[in-house]
Amino acid sequence: MINYNDDALCFDDILLVPQHGDVSSRHSVDTTMSIGSGEREITLSLPVIAAPMDTVCDVEMCIALSNAGGMGILHRYMSYEDQVFKAEMLAKSDINFGVAIASNNGFIEQAERLYKAGTRLLLVDTANGHGEYAVEAVKKLRFNFPDIHIMAGNVATMGGFARIASAGADSIRVGIGGGSACTTRIVSGHGIPTLASIMECDNWREAYAGTGINQCSIVADGGIRNSGDMIKAFAAGADAVMVGSMFAGTDESPGEILMDGDGRTVKAFRGMASAEAQKDATGNVSVAEGVSTTVPYKGSVKHILDDIRGGLGSGCSYSGVHTLNKLSAFAKYVKVSPSSLGESKPHAL
Repeated sequence: MINYNDDALCFDDILLVPQHGDVSSRHSVDTTMSIGSGEREITLSLPVIAAPMDTVCDVEMCIALSNAGGMGILHRYMSYEDQVFKAEMLAKSDINFGVAIASNNGFIEQAERLYKAGTRLLLVDTANGHGEYAVEAVKKLRFNFPDIHIMAGNVATMGGFARIASAGADSIRVGIGGGSACTTRIVSGHGIPTLASIMECDNWREAYAGTGINQCSIVADGGIRNSGDMIKAFAAGADAVMVGSMFAGTDESPGEILMDGDGRTVKAFRGMASAEAQKDATGNVSVAEGVSTTVPYKGSVKHILDDIRGGLGSGCSYSGVHTLNKLSAFAKYVKVSPSSLGESKPHAL
């Protein structure tokens, strides 16, 4: 067995170093970032993407994220007809959105229908983007749709990133097994901490200057729990972040508001590889690599998005940069001991 890397860091393993700067207010920080390049570039004034999960993102979440400067991606666990209908609705309303598709038989035909409906970002939604089937799916999509933004993944290493980028992807989800409703690392024994994956992909991406690999964007996906984790992801080289659990339980997430056994208001939240999600989507369950649970009801997602925007502004100001796209060039970090996590939390609670 080959030792891949002795120093794979999680978000809680580091803190960013405060630096001198002249940022007068967190509100003056420009949080704009872009994914992709050229005619397929997508600019996000709030570079946050709602995960394509059936308890996180549907039409209402896409609208809310787009209005805030971000983006939602319609999940693929609905009928083809529903996807096309919703894509048409969002496109006619000039909403910034994407649609997740599978990589199995018939995906090119579905992509064609979604393209005609107005979709300009397609996500090849696979748990293991290191598989050859994922690479081939991206190649086929790029050949058939030269002007559409293709997002793919997930991958955990630069090798996986480079293969999908070379196949024609514009952006790639980086992170395997770190999601809050994911059990991939427990079930399969595989994965790399998401922060370490972002660092590796970004460091090696710089070595491919002038190529499609260098121009491919990193979408940090998995293990992001708050704006502090987002800032660390951007500092490590991410161009956007994808989150699920942070948006679950809001008014805009799919599902009804429920009452649990303790009288608390909650909403359902589940991983798309959970047994429940698999059974609802296909009627069968293979190997479950996710869990199904509930999260507290949170009200409107707008409050969460406002907090995120403020947190990103604050993070940039502490590193002394006026724009989020400059953060990775100037940010410094220190590795910290496990005790630092307790010190970082509010002591009065």
